[in-house]
Amino acid sequence: MLDLDAYFARTGYTGSRAPTLETLNGLVAAHVQSIPFENLDVLLGRPISLELRDIEQKLIASKRGGYCFEQNTLLLHVLEQLGFKVTPLSARVRYQRPREFTPPRTHVFVRVELDQPYLADVGVGAMSPTAALRLNEEGEQATPHEPRRLLRENGLIYHQVRFGDSWADVCEFTLEEMPTIDRVVANWFTSAHPESHFKNRLLVARAAPDGGRVTVLNRELSLRDRSGHAVKTTIESKERVLEVLSKHFGIDLPADTRLPLP
Repeated sequence: MLDLDAYFARTGYTGSRAPTLETLNGLVAAHVQSIPFENLDVLLGRPISLELRDIEQKLIASKRGGYCFEQNTLLLHVLEQLGFKVTPLSARVRYQRPREFTPPRTHVFVRVELDQPYLADVGVGAMSPTAALRLNEEGEQATPHEPRRLLRENGLIYHQVRFGDSWADVCEFTLEEMPTIDRVVANWFTSAHPESHFKNRLLVARAAPDGGRVTVLNRELSLRDRSGHAVKTTIESKERVLEVLSKHFGIDLPADTRLPLP
């Protein structure tokens, strides 16, 4: 069993524990603002375990972050213990990728059944929504951060984010469940295959309480406000990378850690 009190302390969540939409939205917002998305262990050549005890140790006790298979597995178990009916669903991440390109099916998010089905995703990098999205609704949906929508085309569902007047794909899915064995296989590809984009770039991200986002991509730190305006600075040294990780994400690595940055 997951230590829920430790999880709530890690995320700073102090709201209701009843299996309601209010609770779901509060948990998602707190999670995305507190537990950063990151692929540090992949760059360091460390295996990524999907065992709950290992995820709990890493993301909660050690105050680290992780990517979708760790993040949404943790959320799945939290929601399940609170009495929500949940199902892991598979997806393809499409953010900043053209429609003609077919990315691997290496993303998992959580379907939550309430009065209607909802999508909860705390593991899609800098685009993790800070509220659950109604799966049966196609129009624009407000979140504490960017507006979202679900667009249905050619038998696929596209989760999209709006910046200004433009919509961008975040991921595509078909509502197909992603059982444990499929998550194990996709997690191996994501963490170990030489063509995985996590093997050749550093990505760390979290949502900010003011509606903005904080992101590190390789040697660039981006501080984006609610309007979408971003202030970007170059991280000039590997030592400075460790300082940025500590200051903006609460990730404290040993001083002798040498990340193989592109």
